[in-house]
Amino acid sequence: MLDFFTIFSKGGIVLWCFQGAGVTESFTGPVNALIRSVILQERGGNNSFTHEALSMKYKLDNEFELIFVVGFQKILTLTYVDKFIDDVQLHFRDRYKNELEQKGALKHVNNTFDFEDRFKKLLREAEESSKARSPPPMRSFEKSEKSQKTVKSMIETKGGDKAKEQGGKKNKHTKKEAPAVEPAKGDQGKTPPSGQKAVVNGNQGLSPEEIIQKKREDFFRKRMMGPAEKPIKSPKPQKPKEKQNRVWENAGSSAKNLDYSNKNGEASPGDSERNLDARFDPDMQVSSMKGDLLSVDYESSEEGEMEDEEEEEVVVSETSKTSPKKSGGFGGMFGMLKGLVGSKSLSREDMEPVLEKMKDHLIAKNVAADISSQLCESVAKKLEGKVMGTFTTVASTVKQALQDSLVQILQPKRRVDILRDVMEAQSQRRPFVVTFCGVNGVGKSTNLAKISYWLIENGFSVLIAACDTFRAGAVEQLRTHQRRLNSLHPPEKHGGRPVIQLYEKGYGKDAAGIAMEAIAYARNQAFDVVLVDTAGRMQDNAPLMTALAKLIAVNMPDLVLFVGEALVGNEAVDQLVKFNQALADHSMSDKPRLIDGIVLTKFDTIDDKVGAAISMTYITGQPIVFVGTGQTYNDLRSLNARAVVGALMKA
Repeated sequence: MLDFFTIFSKGGIVLWCFQGAGVTESFTGPVNALIRSVILQERGGNNSFTHEALSMKYKLDNEFELIFVVGFQKILTLTYVDKFIDDVQLHFRDRYKNELEQKGALKHVNNTFDFEDRFKKLLREAEESSKARSPPPMRSFEKSEKSQKTVKSMIETKGGDKAKEQGGKKNKHTKKEAPAVEPAKGDQGKTPPSGQKAVVNGNQGLSPEEIIQKKREDFFRKRMMGPAEKPIKSPKPQKPKEKQNRVWENAGSSAKNLDYSNKNGEASPGDSERNLDARFDPDMQVSSMKGDLLSVDYESSEEGEMEDEEEEEVVVSETSKTSPKKSGGFGGMFGMLKGLVGSKSLSREDMEPVLEKMKDHLIAKNVAADISSQLCESVAKKLEGKVMGTFTTVASTVKQALQDSLVQILQPKRRVDILRDVMEAQSQRRPFVVTFCGVNGVGKSTNLAKISYWLIENGFSVLIAACDTFRAGAVEQLRTHQRRLNSLHPPEKHGGRPVIQLYEKGYGKDAAGIAMEAIAYARNQAFDVVLVDTAGRMQDNAPLMTALAKLIAVNMPDLVLFVGEALVGNEAVDQLVKFNQALADHSMSDKPRLIDGIVLTKFDTIDDKVGAAISMTYITGQPIVFVGTGQTYNDLRSLNARAVVGALMKA
């Protein structure tokens, strides 16, 4: 039933392995994929991993730095695997505890671990226990809810609801009315005396003297309390303040400076493009962006660090307070020292309150809720059974482990160096093609223009393919950016040839066909880079997602960038999963082309709520290539993983 079972150290030394009968294929490929994709990327929140036709389950032993991996066919449903891998771990640890406690890789290499007999016995017991476990018996009809129903309860009567409503109204009226007391049979003709009226008013069982005494006490109580306070009236709603006119720093205060309609009207129709190019404000000039992009940076907050230290002290003091044993006046001091000194290994119970606090903190910083849970679960598995360092708290240990995991996630598995890739495409005499995709309104066209400016600054010629044939004004927006960039880099400085051109065929056309024609045109005209702008689409729109998958499958761009905004929270998970799923479903090849990188926009609007970067990178496993930090062409940055994690962990 099992294809393989292997035990190896975190240093990469295989201590023992087992291969199932009839299995000829090597399992090194799937295990290496598990190490690369899960263990090295700190994605241990889920203990299962799928590679091609194999399903694998793994367990970490942090005390002895071991990894236990079992593999079986994906089509099989083996219910005993989780318990079996736990049993193997316990027996292997107990049997070879002395050998495992010896430090150093050479010690493990020299030792021989003869574990096959014990392993086969455990496997046989696990398989037999799964067969012996009978399915739960079916409920009899008498035990089901359907047996409680009768024919009368299922008959619907006419006007039943009305009768209920009338009954309800009657009940309400009867509650308001005071219940009348029926006189005794012998006294029906007589009028009740005044003493009996008091009985009706709620003084049952009291004599007239007691009633007078009770009323006297009520009177004195009211006199002592003073006059009854008048009910406070709710304050009148204040009129909202009128909206103040906004004064822009660079535009001045007069509206005449902002009105360009007369200037446009005075010019002749033929001179419109030339006037647009000439009308360029020197105050709005942008600085040079040659070379690599600057990284996003945050100032370190000393106050935040001090707050964290105070929180850690509170956690330690709380753990010492809740300890069941108290020994005299020094109990609190010794309890705190016991919490600080590394005298025991970490357990799940020790980490639970800290992990809950960390999870809430990550969600508050805009990390998706599912991703927060998986990250905390991964940290718990990484630390469980690990011996704490001397004079360290549980909070500081968990926080440091989470910080390391976040940095590992944000650092890409592969480096995306666009300048190097463009030069390599130049040597092959072909254009480097980049496709931008994403949902509506995230800033695809604006950030495409920023990336165009960065490429032009580094000496490359750019062709923009206007493949957004759906949104009104999309082509005009790109044409405005083209004019603007050509005014920043006039053709006279580049041998009379414009450094950026727009390839467009209007609206309502097939986007995949326009992209194909643009790439062919760029190859003939020796353009270095083709940037393909696509229409924004929601991840649930099946026809538009099919069209995007067709565009990518037909043209095979060098880079597919997903443009997402930093303001998004849980929606980031849904967007990226469905975009990748649509590209995989509608691809015509066995190895479909998925998202290669992420452009994170509107990063200047979120302060330190940078959780979207974690969510997007965790879902795709792809790096964040560009970060948009504003609306000018200079506002483009690369991601600094440590700075982002520092902002994320800041209190």
